[in-house]
Amino acid sequence: MADPVYTPPSGPPQGSPPRLFEHIGLEPLQAFSRDMYQRLSRSEISALFPSDPGELEAASRRQADFLTGAFGGPQLYRQKYGHPRMRARHLPFPIDEHARQTWLSCFQGALGDGSRLNLDAAQTEELLRWIERFSEWMMNRK
Repeated sequence: MADPVYTPPSGPPQGSPPRLFEHIGLEPLQAFSRDMYQRLSRSEISALFPSDPGELEAASRRQADFLTGAFGGPQLYRQKYGHPRMRARHLPFPIDEHARQTWLSCFQGALGDGSRLNLDAAQTEELLRWIERFSEWMMNRK
C-alpha cells in the first residue's frame, strides 16, 4: 500500500515570491538551474530526477521557466505547460523532510552568496525565505 499523501499543516506559502527577475535575468537563472540539477543528479535524491542528460537538462529548463515567471519575469512556464500546479505535478514523487532538505541544500549550493544571480545579501535572504516556505509546501510524505 502506498504511503498516504501528506499535506503540511502550514498550508501553501503565504505572500508572493520575491520580484527579483529584473535583477537576475534569464541567462543567469538558466545557468543556476542547470547547476542545481547537476547537483541534484549527484545527491541522495538523484533517483527522483531524470538520469538521461537530455531529460535532466529539460527538467532544469522547466525550473528556470517556472522561476522566471514566479520572480516577476515572463510567464514562460505557463506559456509552455499551463498553470504550474507544482504541488500536484510533484505528487508522484515521494518528498519527505529528508528529500526536502537535500533539495534545499542543492538549491543553496547553486545559489551560493547570491552574486551569480546578481543579488545582494538582502535579496538573497528574501529568496531563501521564500524557497524555504515553498519547499515545505511541496512535501507530500511524512
